[in-house]
Amino acid sequence: MEKSKVVIIGTGFVGMSYAYALLNQGAVEEIVLIDIDQRKAEGEAMDLNHGLAFAPRKMSIKSGSYEDTKDAGLVVITAGVNQKEGESRIDLLNRNAKIMQDVVRQVMEYKYDGIILVATNPVDILTYVAWKASGLSSSRVIGSGTSLDSARLRYEISQYIHIDVRNIHAYILGEHGDSEFVCWSNAYVGGKPFRDVIESMPEQIKFSDLNEIYKDVKNAAHDIISRKKATYYGIGMALVRITSAIFNNENRIIPISVYNDGVYDIEKDLYIGLPAVLNREGVHHIVKLKLDETETKNLKVSASILRSSIDLIKFDA
Repeated sequence: MEKSKVVIIGTGFVGMSYAYALLNQGAVEEIVLIDIDQRKAEGEAMDLNHGLAFAPRKMSIKSGSYEDTKDAGLVVITAGVNQKEGESRIDLLNRNAKIMQDVVRQVMEYKYDGIILVATNPVDILTYVAWKASGLSSSRVIGSGTSLDSARLRYEISQYIHIDVRNIHAYILGEHGDSEFVCWSNAYVGGKPFRDVIESMPEQIKFSDLNEIYKDVKNAAHDIISRKKATYYGIGMALVRITSAIFNNENRIIPISVYNDGVYDIEKDLYIGLPAVLNREGVHHIVKLKLDETETKNLKVSASILRSSIDLIKFDA
């Protein structure tokens, strides 16, 4: 990756929140926007360019075409469709799977050999679809997974114990969806196990609060959508964090949607939210945590749910 170039496919709320965060943080050298609505992509690029005078670094921002992916280090896919009235979840899944396959095949027409990052929901399943359509190594196709869920978890914990969110280390694992769960056995504040923190701060937080924290995290997207129709700022920031880990070759651990190939004793041949070490090659390796009995069971259940959904997808020949 001689140049930190990102191509964003899809200029909806998520794609543009990501692009805006990239601009504000000066995270990359070049951003290319692609959308089925070419004029919208052009307008978004124009708007972003007008903020360059206030940005932390020089950047190139433009609208483009799939040909622009041929020398990109990272292609981020946020394109997808929303559920229609009366449409089943499986019908929606297959419509988005069709879009994902079409998008990835257009990317691969230009011999793309970088990293693909998927943010379209259901992200674990569509990341699997993208990997199948790409022909790339599974280490080079990833999804945003539970990165945002884990950030929400860290925030909720910080509100209880009044410690900076950056000193809290905890993961949501499994599906980015209803079967996700908190890995409490591997949650830390500084270097102190979170369960020890609870015992030392009984006036601020109790063990009975843990389920409330989990519910607040799990229902966060629904609660936001009920107020403002969509969520996009948080995932935009999460995508920038993943992007920086890749381009800066950080070997940073982030819970993302990755391909499980026997690292955890769950269903194989699927993508699921697990902590992974990221660098400029993509996934260096998956971090195998020592889970307790309940967490082990929860991960297996989550994987089985994802496997069942994958089995319902209609893959193009």
